[in-house]
Amino acid sequence: FISALTKQRIYKAIETAVEVFENRKRRISTSKLNDTMLEIIKQHSPPATKGKYVKIKFCTQLPTRTPQFAFFANLPQYVKDPYKRYLENKLREHF
Repeated sequence: FISALTKQRIYKAIETAVEVFENRKRRISTSKLNDTMLEIIKQHSPPATKGKYVKIKFCTQLPTRTPQFAFFANLPQYVKDPYKRYLENKLREHF
């Protein structure tokens, strides 16, 4: 908690805000991202849907203000939300 009256933990809040800002503008190189994420995808591949297997070829960070990533696959419409959340959590865990 922060208190404006007693000025408790105001500097900690500002330090946290600066840390969040630095993490948001951080860029990850495509080669480093591919090395890490393709190894994770190899260990836990996306489940087959309608008898078709999804193969994720590579991934890259998009040039936006907020961190956004693009994964290129042969059948992207068959990648379900739970697997997308899995990849998102692994990204947070490693970077």
